[in-house]
Amino acid sequence: MKQKSWNINLEEVMQVGVHFGHQARKWNPKMASYIFTERKGIHILNLTQTARFLSEACDLLANASSKGKQVLIVGTKYQAADLVASASIKARCHYINQKWLGGMLTNWSTIEKRLQRFKDLENKEKTGVLNQLPKKEAATLKRQLVQLRKYLGGIKYMTSLPDIVIIIDQQKEITAINECITLGIPTICLVDTDCDPDLTDIPIPANDDARASIRWILNKLTLAISEGRYNSIETE
Repeated sequence: MKQKSWNINLEEVMQVGVHFGHQARKWNPKMASYIFTERKGIHILNLTQTARFLSEACDLLANASSKGKQVLIVGTKYQAADLVASASIKARCHYINQKWLGGMLTNWSTIEKRLQRFKDLENKEKTGVLNQLPKKEAATLKRQLVQLRKYLGGIKYMTSLPDIVIIIDQQKEITAINECITLGIPTICLVDTDCDPDLTDIPIPANDDARASIRWILNKLTLAISEGRYNSIETE
C-alpha cells in the first residue's frame, strides 16, 4: 500500500501533550535519541521522532488490515481502559482493557476454551436457559459470565493469535510484550521516557499517561486500520 502522511500536525500533537515525558531522574538512557530537551526537571520528547514512528506504524497497520490481518490493542491502565475499548470497537479490532491474563497468547489453546465457555454461557443467557436452572447454580454461572465478559469480552471474536499487537503502556503490559516477543508477533508500543524502545518493533515516543495523548494516538492508529480495510473493499 502506498505510504501517506496521515495528517500528523505537530502543533496539534503539542496541544494534546504528547511531548511531555516523565521526570528526568526516572528516565531510561535507551530513550536518549527520542528526547528533545529537559525542562524544569521533565523530559520533553522529540515530536519529529514521534511523527516519524507514528507514520510508520500507520503504514504498517493500513497495509496489514488491507490484507485481512488481525490487530489486538492492549491498554489496561485506568487512564486508557475506556479509550481502548471505544477506539477498538469503532475500528473493529480486538482489545484487552481490564487485565492481561498470563498466557493469553502463549497459552492460546486454554484461552480458546475459555472463549468457548463464554459463548456457551452467553447463549444460555440469551435463550433463558440460565433462569430455568436452580437458583444457586444459575447464580454461579452468572458470576462466571460476568467475569468472562469483563476480561475476555474484547477478544470474543478473536479466532486465532493476532498478527499485530498495539501496546499503550509498556511497563504496565510487560507480560503481554514478552508473550509477543516469544511468539514473534510484531508490536507497536507507546514509549514514554522511562521505557525501553528495544522491546518493541515500532516504538512511538509519546506521553503514555495523559488521556488526551493516548486518545489522539489511538485515533490515528485506528483510522489507519479502518482506511486499510476500506481500501481493501474498494479494490475487490
